[in-house]
Amino acid sequence: MNQVSIIVPVLDEEATIEAALSRLCRDFPGCELIVVDGGSTDATVDIAALHATVVHSARGRARQMNEGARHAGGDVLWFVHADTAVAPAALGQIHACLSDPAVVGGGLTIRFDRRTPGLDYLAWTSNARARRLHHIFGDQAMFIRRTVFEELGGFPDLAIMEDLEMSRRLHRRGRLCLLPAVSTASSRRFTAHGTWRMIAFMQYLKLLYFAGVEPESIRARYAAGPWPARRRSTAPHTHA
Repeated sequence: MNQVSIIVPVLDEEATIEAALSRLCRDFPGCELIVVDGGSTDATVDIAALHATVVHSARGRARQMNEGARHAGGDVLWFVHADTAVAPAALGQIHACLSDPAVVGGGLTIRFDRRTPGLDYLAWTSNARARRLHHIFGDQAMFIRRTVFEELGGFPDLAIMEDLEMSRRLHRRGRLCLLPAVSTASSRRFTAHGTWRMIAFMQYLKLLYFAGVEPESIRARYAAGPWPARRRSTAPHTHA
């Protein structure tokens, strides 16, 4: 059976890291657990060191995940976000699908930690996209066969969309599995900015990427957040 290394990239995640790592240790005790810190200024590293091997990296999710992979000893590299909870059944399903040598990796079925029409729609479309277009994003807890990961040179060093680009490269290399086990992703950014506005914003960013816009420019646009909601004027009406 393949040995699995769980790699968790973090940056200033002290509010979530304790629960996330405790859950991973409880549900997957046979897996190697590596946390890759990108320069946190809070207590993230101190908390993580109680549960996992901590390595340090330059900031940037692609660089952090590649550094974690460099330190990992597993045959399978499983990339899990700190604000994402993965179902315990996932590990057995990973082993089962990788028993087929044609499979190079895959991800989990996504849902969100809140149920709203917008978030349910986003989860449904994300899972449909993963099945039909083979686009797997980070909050779906991507796993990759190590030999293939190394053959592809790891995640591309992009400021954003590294998970999308990696899944596209993986699909050209072999078969990707979307597992029935669930990855429960945080809805915090959608809640903060408005779900439908964020859905439209993320589609806009993907269009920029496919149009060839520089990823650093897309990352800066993402960091700035979606367009503000249009406010109705509060100026008093005047009458002729």
